[in-house]
Amino acid sequence: MHDHLTGQLESITYTNTENGFTVAKVKISGRSDPVTILGNLTAPTPGEILKMKGEWTRHPRYGRQFKIASYETSTPASVHGIEKYLGSGMIKGFGPVMARRIVKKFGPKTLKIIDNDIEKLTEVDGIGQKRIAMIQKAWEAQKQIRGVMIFLQAHGVGSGYATKIFMQYGQRAVAVVKENPFRLATDIHGFGFLTADRIAKKLGFPADSELRVAAGILYVLNQLADEGNVFYPYEPLVAKCREILTVSRDAVIAAMGALALDGRIIIEDLNRSLADYKENNKAVYLAPLHVCEIGVAGRLQTLLSASKTIRSVQIDKALDWVQMQLSITLAKNQVNAARAALAQKVLVITGGPGTGKTTIINAVLKIYSRLKVRTMLAAPTGRAAKRMSEACRHSARTIHRMLEFSMVKRGFQRNDRNPLECDLLVIDEASMIDTVLMHHLLKAVPTGAVLILVGDVNQLPSVGAGNILKDIIDSGAVTVVELNEIFRQARRSRIIVNAHKINNGFLPDLVAPGPDDALASDFFFIQQEDPEKVVDIILELTKTRIPRRFGYDPFNDIQVLTPMHRGAIGAANLNDRLQRELNPGQDRVTRGDRGFRIHDKVMQIKNNYDKTVFNGDIGKIARIDAFSQKVVIEFDEREVEYGYIELDEIVLAYAISVHKSQGSEYPVVIIPIHTQHYILLQRNLIYTAVTRGRKLVVIVGTPKALAIGVKNDKIRKRHTYLKYRLA
Repeated sequence: MHDHLTGQLESITYTNTENGFTVAKVKISGRSDPVTILGNLTAPTPGEILKMKGEWTRHPRYGRQFKIASYETSTPASVHGIEKYLGSGMIKGFGPVMARRIVKKFGPKTLKIIDNDIEKLTEVDGIGQKRIAMIQKAWEAQKQIRGVMIFLQAHGVGSGYATKIFMQYGQRAVAVVKENPFRLATDIHGFGFLTADRIAKKLGFPADSELRVAAGILYVLNQLADEGNVFYPYEPLVAKCREILTVSRDAVIAAMGALALDGRIIIEDLNRSLADYKENNKAVYLAPLHVCEIGVAGRLQTLLSASKTIRSVQIDKALDWVQMQLSITLAKNQVNAARAALAQKVLVITGGPGTGKTTIINAVLKIYSRLKVRTMLAAPTGRAAKRMSEACRHSARTIHRMLEFSMVKRGFQRNDRNPLECDLLVIDEASMIDTVLMHHLLKAVPTGAVLILVGDVNQLPSVGAGNILKDIIDSGAVTVVELNEIFRQARRSRIIVNAHKINNGFLPDLVAPGPDDALASDFFFIQQEDPEKVVDIILELTKTRIPRRFGYDPFNDIQVLTPMHRGAIGAANLNDRLQRELNPGQDRVTRGDRGFRIHDKVMQIKNNYDKTVFNGDIGKIARIDAFSQKVVIEFDEREVEYGYIELDEIVLAYAISVHKSQGSEYPVVIIPIHTQHYILLQRNLIYTAVTRGRKLVVIVGTPKALAIGVKNDKIRKRHTYLKYRLA
């Protein structure tokens, strides 16, 4: 038996846009204090009238609450309610001030006037034709969105995605969802197959429907690509799909055949017998990844076989000259690398920190600048490009900017038809480049140009699919110079010395140096077993201890790097705690379970070519405009505008994953390493984290967890075929 409650939505305490779960205050007629309600609400808007069924409960901390089972909404009738409703920010063009003016003018008739005679709003100060058009458009969209939301919520979709679905399909949204709900998983960012599958089930789609099985196969392949795989072996893929979809082998094979005929997947017989795939020598690719892998191999082979446009030099004379010009003496291995850079068409230079990679690049650039060679430098991320510019004193850009990506023209403008205007291209942090980006990069490299890839092959592989740098090295098709000597100046840094120890499978030196020790005090280990106390130590280090002792700024200089997202020492909890410590105050805008405030440190988590902001870019919230529902974020002194609905591309970045830190360096890094992270503790992860710190590295955790990670050099296998295509 349900209780009934009717009232006006006064304020929203919390709402999760992904599933609609809301905690709010409702004003009940005849009661002085508002009532707390909780339940799944579709786009709750202060001021609207809620007619609810549910039950009264008592929370041990928050007291009496009304738990909603079902509800209906209606627009408010009272002047106060209408003002609150319009001023809540639900439509662009209305803020609290404008809502007050309009309601003062039209009173209880306000909503009818907006519906039927909107031109009358010009009688209100500050409202002209431009604003009326804006209000009308937003008002109509709001009504349509609400209809879509009601339909979707009835089928298990949270209100957060309803706006996105409406923006994608417009008034056709309900018809599209009824016809093929699996389109949502491919057409809308963040809308997963599992959610689409729940909707399909409610709409009566059978489990073995070819639409469902085909969408499921694409979902599994995309998940595997997110784990780094360019392809997946046929039989293991069939098994995975059967397990997830709970359908027969015949249904999976039939749907796979249909996808192959449609050109959405490529099934390729591998042309060599690999022990890993002896059951069935076929590989299954998402079509774009197959195009890219073949493209990378083909373009590299073309570059290797073509003649150089740069005229040849007397290498010994050039090396003597450049050492004199730069007042340096190159070590034997550096001389070999510089020789190769002057002689080879394509070259890989790999090595850890302090091994002189930058010195070689500077020497080569100096020689080539004497020859008036057209030179370009680039790196995968903005931070890496900026660091390259500073180290080489030569302009460097991100690969995306160099290739001139355009959203309007749909793609990279630099390609095989419009190649880069250079004779020498140097790419830093090459271990970060995935298969798709490498394909587009190589398409744009002129056939006669020299290509030098610089990177540390012992770091984590790219976030995207592939293992490009390692595959190129392992193929034997390209000349590789490996630098492994730590130079004298670098040997004074405990960060660099310990990084090399970790890379070689030895535990780092955890004892802090004494006052007479020649090594710098730049690497510290704080032992703590209790995960909650690890968090407390990280908060204290970030807010107080490191700024007080070393003078570093918690926002701009200190970065927490963690192996995982979940758990007490995961990025989500650390961000929540660090935000409260470093940037307290009321949340100004909430997206899902994340609250953002002005001055928050944030990170972009997907490539947004339209905004030219890319996965891993870190910025700071400069302004929040509740009236226009926009957030302005500053990335490297450039302001970028986000609508509230776009904020699922943004996360807090006081703590980030080690993977997301690739290509970046920070003055200070703090790294929790604990047995809570057991499944992710790997040597290349710890090595990558430590090498992100430029001046200070602090590890907090247990020696046992550190030892597990350092000894674990079993890198998770990525299914790629590039090295065989090159060989």
